[in-house]
Amino acid sequence: MSSPTADVSVRIAWADDAAAIAALQLRTWRTTYADLLPPEALPDDVDATAAAWAASLRKPQDARHRVLVALERNRVVGFAMTGPGSDPDSDPVADAEMQELTIDPGERGKGHGSRLLQAAIDTMLADRFTRAVQWTIATDDALRVFLSEAGWAPDGAHRELDLDGTGATVVKQVRLHTAFS
Repeated sequence: MSSPTADVSVRIAWADDAAAIAALQLRTWRTTYADLLPPEALPDDVDATAAAWAASLRKPQDARHRVLVALERNRVVGFAMTGPGSDPDSDPVADAEMQELTIDPGERGKGHGSRLLQAAIDTMLADRFTRAVQWTIATDDALRVFLSEAGWAPDGAHRELDLDGTGATVVKQVRLHTAFS
């Protein structure tokens, strides 16, 4: 007798996923940025965020801009965004960027992140990229360890993002990279 298997998958996001992605993103940001930003600095309008997601999913900037969703049954539990590298030192033909890799905090440790990361890599490979980068919050040890265990490594680049334009809300990031073989 075989044991039951989990009903999990990863697929390209649809515009109908916008509300679920927006809710997940805003909920996760509250956890991710809790020690870095005051709660009032974080967006909380799910409807406006969902509308922005729906618009970008319907008409991406470039055919190589992709959003993937990790599903448990029909519930979005994570998402990844990939596209051409945006850094000044990137090669737009060879270099991809994983702009975000987000898993619902309550769903971590169940394999969703690994499935989503592999699907993102497969997508970047299908788009003929040969390398990828991911900017991570300097203090996000969990994401850095997860990516490092998957073969990503720091490349020495770092930046500070001024989130409110005044210099009062700055987030430090480090860049990780990987080459596809």
